[in-house]
Amino acid sequence: MACMVGAGFSCGGLGLKPSRAGGAGPTQWRQRKAVVVVRAVAINPEIRKSEEKVVDSVVVSELSKPLTAYCRCWRSGTFPLCDGSHVKHNKATGDNVGPLLLKKPKE
Repeated sequence: MACMVGAGFSCGGLGLKPSRAGGAGPTQWRQRKAVVVVRAVAINPEIRKSEEKVVDSVVVSELSKPLTAYCRCWRSGTFPLCDGSHVKHNKATGDNVGPLLLKKPKE
């Protein structure tokens, strides 16, 4: 990462601040404490909000398993596969996002 040094310059928002020991010599970086606020926001702000949970199913004949769930909340620990993380996300945000289900047709 390249940073330009100037008075009070914050390097890339990383909480780093330039410091010159004795006013001369190479610039050394020291870390500043910063407060970061993280808020969960709804992923589905307007699509099909009348439904309790939005889940779509697609029938695909060339699947190895009879049912595969793909994540649409971006919170899954097994992404791109769904691990049910949308349940916690939906409770925290009031969202209604659910997985995309790919189904193999019954023969």
